Order: sequence, then C-alpha cells, then structure tokens
Amino acid sequence: MLGIDEKALRVTWTVFLFTLLLLVVYSIRETLLVFAGAIFFAYVLSPIVTLIERVLPKRRAVALGLVYVVLLGAMVGLGFALIPRLASEAISLFKRLPALVMSGGWATLPLPGWAAPVRGQIMDAVAKWASGLEAHAVPFIQEAGSEILSGVGNLVPMILVPILAFFFLKDARAIKIGLLNTTHGSSRTTLGAILDDVHVMLQSYMKALVILAAASFSAWFIFLSILGAPYALLLAGLAGILEFIPVIGPAAALVIILVVNSATGAGGLVWILGFWVLYRVFQDYVLNPFLMSSGVEIHPILILFGVLAGERLGGVPGMFFSVPILAILKVVLSNLSRAATERELSVVDLISRERSAERDT
Repeated sequence: MLGIDEKALRVTWTVFLFTLLLLVVYSIRETLLVFAGAIFFAYVLSPIVTLIERVLPKRRAVALGLVYVVLLGAMVGLGFALIPRLASEAISLFKRLPALVMSGGWATLPLPGWAAPVRGQIMDAVAKWASGLEAHAVPFIQEAGSEILSGVGNLVPMILVPILAFFFLKDARAIKIGLLNTTHGSSRTTLGAILDDVHVMLQSYMKALVILAAASFSAWFIFLSILGAPYALLLAGLAGILEFIPVIGPAAALVIILVVNSATGAGGLVWILGFWVLYRVFQDYVLNPFLMSSGVEIHPILILFGVLAGERLGGVPGMFFSVPILAILKVVLSNLSRAATERELSVVDLISRERSAERDT
C-alpha cells in the first residue's frame, strides 16, 4: 500500500495509541486517585458489609447503610477521644522543638571529625527549620476548624471517596456483569479470571494493610509507653499511618521517632532501633506472609521503584497505590499469558486432530 509496510504501520499505530493513553491517564491522575481511593475504601468495608448481609439477606443497601452509620459514629467517637490529645501533643512538640534542638540531645550529638567544625551551621539550619515548622504548624492545629472550612475545596476528594465507595459496594456485582458483557467467548473467560484474581488480591492486600497498621500502632504505643518516651500516642499514630506506605513508610517512622527522642533527650535510641529491627522481622516474616497468603508477591526492588515512581506521579497517594497497581498489572499479564498459551495449545491440538483424521481417511 503506497510503499508503506502494513506491519510497521500497525506497530506505529499501536505505539501512538499507547502513548496517547498514558498522556490521558497522567492528565487525569488526580481523578483516578479519587476513584482508586474509593475502591480501596470499599475493600476495607466489604468484610463488614458481607457479615451484616448474612443477617439481612438480599438487603445489601440496608447493610451498607448500617455500616456507614456505625462508621460515622465510630469516627466521631474516636475523634472526640483521640484528636484533642493528639493535637495537644503535636502543639507541645512543635512549640518545644526549636529549644529542644539547641539544648536537647542534638546539641551534644557526636559527629564525625570532618563534620565537627560545621556543627554550629548545622544546628542553626536545623533550628531555623524547627522555628518555621512551629510558625506554620501550630496555628494550623489551633485553628483547624477555620482552616478546614477555608480549604473546603481540598476536602472534596475526601468527601467523594466514601460516597463513591458506597456505590461500588452497592453495585459491585452489576458492575462486574456489565464488564463481562462487553466481551464474548474466550475473552469473556479471561476477563472473568482477571477480575476474580484482582478481587482476591485487593481483598487480601487491604485486609492485611489495616491489620498491619493497627498492629504497628499498638506495638509502638505499648513500647514507647513502657520506655517512658514523650509523645507516645502521637508517634505511634504516625507509625500506624506510615505503615500504609510500603518500604519507605516504616523507615520514615523510625527516623521520626529517633529524631523526637534524641531532641527531647529521652534517650533509649538503641532500644528503639532494636525494637524496630525485631518488629520488622516479626512483621515481614511472620505476620505479613500470614495475612497476605493470597496477596502481593513482587520483588522488593520493583516495589521500591514503584513507590518512588508513585511519589513523582501522585505524591503520597501515589506511593500508597504503587504496589497494588504493580500487583494488578502482574495479575493481568499472568492471565493474558495463560490465555495465549491455552489458545496455542488448542490450535496445536486441533491441527493434530485434523492430521489424524486425514491419515485415517
């Protein structure tokens, strides 16, 4: 056709469409993050909804309503119980941080010989950073209500997540049937297998993350309380939240806890480091494999790459979604490869049967 190779033209067209798809995904990444957050939130609530649905069969909407009412009540109760204490600890820490930096454990922290002459400059830079943190963080926490109202536009995605999750939970079966109806034959079978495998993986992954975050919060709070470390609730809460960020999150939690304890002169840094190592061994080799028996199996290097790439594309939410996205891609490619192999085997089997029939005749 006009001297143009048709195969090269098809390859070029495929590359163009794939590049266009990537550009569209990148341009609407914030919207995709909201929908992804809603899907993951739906998976967090799904076991509770299923449990209530056993008591109220064929009344999924009623079960969902009960779950949301209980969830709202629990959030309000925990908010009144924990938020004032967390805010008080955070304000106290930020107000004391500049003075702690100059007179606490950091002022006498041993440095290598080559860094000792610049200790003063380092301490001045850290003190300036701490003062800036105090100037911005304390007013925000003290005037949280007005700050939230003034920044209501930023809360729209957070409001949309539970609303979208409600519809995902309510119409999950209908959505799956609708997707399956877009294909026929072997493609329908392959798509069904992909959806089933992704469902099992995400269900296992989200259940494990919630349990791991709760376990991390409880372990750190008990340990820091026994150690007598200041701001135990605040630091344990940060450790639990950062558990949702693979690889980097637990390491960041350790650094924050070490920094706060060294700045306050509470000591026990060796004990904290030893506890973190022991807890990571227990979590990574005992608790995590038990919870994710049907979950994510990705090489640590690929996980780290995904976390760093996710941060560049979507910030902290991108870091959280990076691992499940990699796992979903793995599930999709695995099922497509299996389907292609089965098609090849069926073709080979058909050819062998035809040849056998020709020999018989």
